[in-house]
Amino acid sequence: MTTQTPHTYDFATLQDDARTLVQQGKVRRNEPIYTLLAHLPEREHSSFERELSCHEYLLRDRIADLIPQERWQND
Repeated sequence: MTTQTPHTYDFATLQDDARTLVQQGKVRRNEPIYTLLAHLPEREHSSFERELSCHEYLLRDRIADLIPQERWQND
């Protein structure tokens, strides 16, 4: 029997995952960060929360605070 090791999130991965979910329309930028947990396996929640805490984010903060603004270049 093998057990899966929980995924360890780094902050850049966490931001990329959040950005992807926003772009796919699965979450909105104005929703709290905790809504992202619905898209992660439960075994990864503690790693996700730990990484947020290390960067001084709370689960009640908005997803928009987590992902930097997209920058558009003028053509």
